[in-house]
Amino acid sequence: MQQLNTYLDTHKDRFLDELLELLKIPSVSADSAFNADVARTAEFVRDSLVEAGADNVEICPTPGHPIVYGEKIIDKDLPTVLVYGHYDVQPPDPLDLWESF
Repeated sequence: MQQLNTYLDTHKDRFLDELLELLKIPSVSADSAFNADVARTAEFVRDSLVEAGADNVEICPTPGHPIVYGEKIIDKDLPTVLVYGHYDVQPPDPLDLWESF
């Protein structure tokens, strides 16, 4: 566990920089004006998976926005871990309905 904590502490700034770079892309999937940004976000996620060492990474077209698929199989006899997440965001408006803590 100490090795993990040391690794996280050592790379914390890089992790935050990468996250902030991703969050700066306005990937509002509910507004077609942002379609190019949603596609750019999918490319960012794909590139991040490749950089992280995933062996099979692809952007899969859909009737809507693309999905990003990546896998890293270390041992096919070990259990599979699935990570699922959205790379699109909600539109900011109406701003007065947002709550911050």
